[in-house]
Parts: sequence; structure tokens; C-alpha cells
Amino acid sequence: MSAPTNRSRAIDERTFHAWLRAHLPAGSEGSLPLGDDTAALRPPPGRVALLTTDALVEGTHFLSGSPPGRIGAAAASVNLSDLAAKGAVPVGLLLALIVPPGTPARWAAAVVAGAERTMERYGGRVIGGDTKPGPVRTVVGSAIGWGDPAHLAPRTDARPGDVVAVTGTVGRGGVAAEGLRTAGPTDRRALVRMLDVRPRVREGRALARWAHAMLDTSDGLAEAARLLADASHVRIVIDEDRIPWAPGLARLASDRARRRRLGFFGGDYELLATFDPGAFGRAAGSVARGEGALTAIGRVARGTGAWLRSRSRESPMPPAGWRPFGRRVRSS
Repeated sequence: MSAPTNRSRAIDERTFHAWLRAHLPAGSEGSLPLGDDTAALRPPPGRVALLTTDALVEGTHFLSGSPPGRIGAAAASVNLSDLAAKGAVPVGLLLALIVPPGTPARWAAAVVAGAERTMERYGGRVIGGDTKPGPVRTVVGSAIGWGDPAHLAPRTDARPGDVVAVTGTVGRGGVAAEGLRTAGPTDRRALVRMLDVRPRVREGRALARWAHAMLDTSDGLAEAARLLADASHVRIVIDEDRIPWAPGLARLASDRARRRRLGFFGGDYELLATFDPGAFGRAAGSVARGEGALTAIGRVARGTGAWLRSRSRESPMPPAGWRPFGRRVRSS
């Protein structure tokens, strides 16, 4: 996707929108043209529309030196992760850019291009959006997907006796944040790793058939377990020794406090789900056939709260996890 002709000029709303209509595939697809007041999509028979929205804010989720294409990709991916938690088929993304006056048009174009490439990878498109001036660069994504109304795995449906399982590995976001703190705000590799969101779309579609309840771990495994316990009015017990820690964390077995701090930091974007014990093997096999991983890490019991089992003792889940109003990406 080529950038706007006026590469050195600041963003201008009408010029930028005209470029979007000319260059995004959605500009020539769909019931309404790109640039109209809304986008029009027709749900397939027997499906429901699933909607989600999320925002990335400079200073909280990315830094000034972060590659704009990676910012766009992450903006799409964090929304795709929410759709994945409902087993949805991604369809479209609305993308709103809020930027200070004078922001180069090429920065905005690269953000959109990164989002479009990511949506295309998972079968969707950027189908519209908006641009507005604001004090800090912010990218707001709103995604739509099609879901099966009989298999939405609401977070309210975890049941006593269920197996608790997680996809992939735990703590990748914390490792990336620690890498940025160590390397500094100008290290491109560290900036890219902070935006390396991998939505488990394929795994979500495989698991929705079997899962009683499911959500993503965008705010960390500890926080996801708490949300699940509160919503379902159950007790979630996670076995620390069964957690599939991300590379770099498994070796911290002798420093459990540090491993928990990094491991439960947030930004993993895995899926945490509960299953009937008799269905877990089939769910894990379904994920494995798509070259993914699903690990049983705990159980659901009667009671309340999220608990961490370590060395045969249970204690309340540590107060970790991403807190958007309490943390910022560290730049020094």
C-alpha cells in the first residue's frame, strides 16, 4: 500500500480520507462505499454480529519512536483478540486516528497499512473510520466479527469442576516490558516487541465449541482469572507449577516473586478458558491440529475469588496485571 502523495506534509482530513478510499480494498467492496457515513455488512445465516473496541495511546501503550506500521498492526490485533475469545470470524475494523496537528500524513498512512495487513491475515478488512486532532496520538479500533450464538463462551459460564486452561505461554508481555526498560526507549527491537500482539483467532474458533467460558489475557493471567471468578461467581485455582511460562521466565523458579511480577504483568493476549473435564482432551486436540497449544493450569471450584496454588498451598492471586490508569510505558 503506497503512502499519500504528499509524504512530507502534515495530515489533512479530506486529503487523507480520499487516499483511504483510493487505496483500501474496502473502498470498492461492500454495500456502501468507503467514506460513507457507515459501513454495511450482511451477517451470514445463523450468525450473530460481535462488536468490540480498544484504543492504543501514546505514552501508555506505545512510545514516540514506535514504528507506526506496528502500532496499526497492534491496534487491529488487540481487537481481534477480543473476537477470538468469542470464537468469532473477523470481518471488519473501523479505525479512528486522533493525532496532534502537524502529524505527518505518512505516519497515519503507515498505521492504516499495518492494520489492513493484519486484518487481511485473519480474513477481514479495514472498512472505515475517522481522523480528528487531539493532544496525543491515539489509535482507536472497533472490530466486528461473526459468531455462533450457541457457542459464545461467556465469562459468566465457568462451572465448578471445570478444567482451567490457557493457550500459548504466559508472561510474554512482561518480558517485553522488561526488555524495553532495560534497552531504553530508542531501541527499535524492544519497541517492536512491546507491540507484538498475536491474537489467537484460530485457537478461539477451535475452542468455542468446547469452552464453557473464555476471555483473553490482555491484562495478564492473574487479572483474567479474577475477572472470570467474579463473573461466574466461582473460585478459580491456578497451579503455578503447571503454568507454561514464556521463555526467560521458566528459569526464574527460584525467584517466584520476580517471575510473578513479570509473568502476570499483562499484554500476553492468550485465551483463558474453562472446560468440562471430559471435553478438555478434544479441545486440546483441536488446537494442536492448528499447530497451537492448550495447557491445563487449574480448576474451577465452589467459592469466590482467584487463587494461586504453589507448593501445596493456596493464596490469593497476587495483585498484578495491567492497570491502564496506573501504569505507563516506561521511557527511561
